[in-house]
Amino acid sequence: MMMIKNLLMSAVLGSVLAAPALAFAAAPDFMSPEWANELCTAWNQNDTLTTKLAGAWIKNNGGKGYKVMEISDSTMKSTPPVQLEIAPKDGKAECIYGGAVKVTDLNYNYDYKMWATTHDWHHMGSPMMAMMFGRLNFKGPKMEAMENMGPFSEFLKLVKEVPATVPAS
Repeated sequence: MMMIKNLLMSAVLGSVLAAPALAFAAAPDFMSPEWANELCTAWNQNDTLTTKLAGAWIKNNGGKGYKVMEISDSTMKSTPPVQLEIAPKDGKAECIYGGAVKVTDLNYNYDYKMWATTHDWHHMGSPMMAMMFGRLNFKGPKMEAMENMGPFSEFLKLVKEVPATVPAS
């Protein structure tokens, strides 16, 4: 009985001591596949993105059932881009994948490729001004992007709000 009690106490004490370490886990690196996965989760928790892009925007996917958004940081030359896949699901535009690049052949009639410097990703402001002043570069359906500036602004906020370890510039 004493042995079982000691084992239980050891297990409880071990889990209590380990808990703070878990609570303070480091944020993933900015633009890493792990960060992209967290960006995908944040997308799905954003009502503006999931509902406002659930119409014509998400349906313009070339028949493949999802849109690709490739994102990169032009300051981080050795860091490969990451991707999000956004698909129609239950009447919403949901992120179904966030991580390393899977789709290498983007079609800019419906897919997007976006890049900016680390500084600009974190100080973007409105998408219209960012594009006008060259802080945000992108390839993709320009008219579609123009028609969806409100939701796109929410996406840009997420990029800087999702916790990440950002390299020193």
